[in-house]
Amino acid sequence: MGVREDAGGFDLRAPDGTRYRVDLTTGVLDPGNGLLAGYVAGRRVVAFVSPTVDRLYGERLRAYLTGALAPGQWSVHVIPTGEHRKTLASVERVCALAKADGLDRHGVMLAVGGGIVADVVGFAASIYARGIRYIKVNTTLVGQVDVGVGVKTGVNALHTKNMFGAYHPAHASLNDPAFLATLPHREIRCGLAEIVKMAVILDGDLFGALERHPDVFRRPDDEGGAEREHPHGELEQYVLRTSMRLMMEELCPNLREHDLARLVDFGHTFSPVVETAGEHRLEHGEAVAVDMALSAHLARLLGLADEETCERIVALLRRIGLPVFDPGTCTPDLMTQALRASWQRRGRKLHLVVPTGIGKSAFVEELADLPQEVLVAAIEALAADGGRGDA
Repeated sequence: MGVREDAGGFDLRAPDGTRYRVDLTTGVLDPGNGLLAGYVAGRRVVAFVSPTVDRLYGERLRAYLTGALAPGQWSVHVIPTGEHRKTLASVERVCALAKADGLDRHGVMLAVGGGIVADVVGFAASIYARGIRYIKVNTTLVGQVDVGVGVKTGVNALHTKNMFGAYHPAHASLNDPAFLATLPHREIRCGLAEIVKMAVILDGDLFGALERHPDVFRRPDDEGGAEREHPHGELEQYVLRTSMRLMMEELCPNLREHDLARLVDFGHTFSPVVETAGEHRLEHGEAVAVDMALSAHLARLLGLADEETCERIVALLRRIGLPVFDPGTCTPDLMTQALRASWQRRGRKLHLVVPTGIGKSAFVEELADLPQEVLVAAIEALAADGGRGDA
C-alpha cells in the first residue's frame, strides 16, 4: 500500500485495491518515445484536445498516432475549453463524438490538455458504455501536479463547481515537463498556487525553495532575455516531483473521500464561491490563492498560527504574482455563504484547513468555531494586504 517513486514516475496502490501509475517522461509525442504507444496498443483511440494544444501540438499528436496505430484506429477532435464549457453538455458532446467514431468498450478516450479537458473527458469516459479507459496527457502545470495525479473527474452544474463527477482512475497519466515551456505566465502562476498549497500544509523545505525561487517554471525569454537552455532543470524537477508525490501520498489512503476531512482541501473552501460569484474572472489557481491568504489570516486571528507564518504565506503568493484579495467576491456575505456551502457539502462539518506553521496544518471543524467577527477581520486584513497581488 502507498506510493512508490521511481525514475519514471509514481505507482499508487490504495487500501481499497485501486492501483494506477503517473508517468514522467520527456518528448512524450516524439516518434521514438514508446510510452503512450504502449498504453494505446491495439485499441481504438478517440483523442480530444483544446484549441491551444491543437495549435501547438496537434500535428505532432496526429503524426504520433499515425505511427502507433493502424489506419482508421484513431481520430482527434478539438473541443472548446474554459470553465463555462465544463458542463454536462460538453460531456455529452464528447460521448457523441466517440460513438460516431465507433469507440468500443475496449477503446480509449485520450485527453491532451489542461485540467478542464481532463475533467470533461475523464467524466465522459466514466459514463460511456458504463465506463471505459481514458488516458491523460497533461500539458499544464495545474494538470501535472493536481488533476493528473488524482482520480476525480467532474463538471460544473447547478451553479456549483464540480457538482457532477466520478472517481475514475486513468488508464495512464503522462506528464512531460517540456510542455510547460509554452505556458503563459498566468497558467504557470495558477499551477504554482497548487504547489504552494502542498508546501504550506506538508513541506516546509518545498515552501522555502519557492520563497527563494518564486519565478520557478517562468521563462526568461518572456522578459526579453535568452531562452533557457534547459526549461525543466533540477529545481523544476524537484518542485514538480515533490508536489506530485506529496499530493499522491495524501490522496492514497482516502482516494474516494470516505473521510471528508482532507488536508488537500486547503485553499478550496472559499475559492469555489470566489470563482463562481466572480463569473470565473479569476482562474482556479488565482481563487485558490485568495482562499489560502484568507485562511492564513483566519489561522492568525484564531491563534492557530503566528503572525510570521501568515505573513510568509501571503508574501509568497504576492511574489509569485497571485492575487490575495478579490474585492468583488471577498465580502462577508459571500464568504459566509462559502463556509455554509462547504459545511453542507462536507457532511455538516466545516473541515476548514488552516496553516499552523510552514509545513503544518490543522482543521477548524465547526462553523461555531469561526465567529463572524473573525471572518470579517480576516477579510479586512486581506483588503489591507492589497488588491490583486503583483500580477
